[in-house]
Amino acid sequence: MQSMLTEKLWAYIVHNNPDFMLRLQEEHSVTRYLQEKVSAVMPMVAQLLREGKPQHVIEEICFNEMTEELKPSRYQYIRSVIEEEFTADYEQMKENGTLSYEVVNLIKACNSIFSHFDFNSENEANRYLRYAIIGQVHDYLA
Repeated sequence: MQSMLTEKLWAYIVHNNPDFMLRLQEEHSVTRYLQEKVSAVMPMVAQLLREGKPQHVIEEICFNEMTEELKPSRYQYIRSVIEEEFTADYEQMKENGTLSYEVVNLIKACNSIFSHFDFNSENEANRYLRYAIIGQVHDYLA
């Protein structure tokens, strides 16, 4: 169960939080982070097993717990803004293989906006946040 949870967590980070993945790699703390997150949910795994919960339910509950602080994904948010609002740029970056790199750079450029709006699951649909991000992406791409 531990190795499966570790693999799922790492796959989630790679796909949804590449900026965080790069930071973990730069700090040489990937293994430590993954071990800490998985270890933290192991008591929950034991409790759910004692309650007779099916393995897939246990995996889902634990996975949600481990990824809670990684949501919502700034990477996916900015990526979707570029895809929807800057389609030609999105296609060009995707085609030449720079999309992930540029989105990670845009996360840094948009950090103050995300902080100002206290970006979270409850306000990720805030249109003023979106407008501010669109403006920053526009400036970045110009």
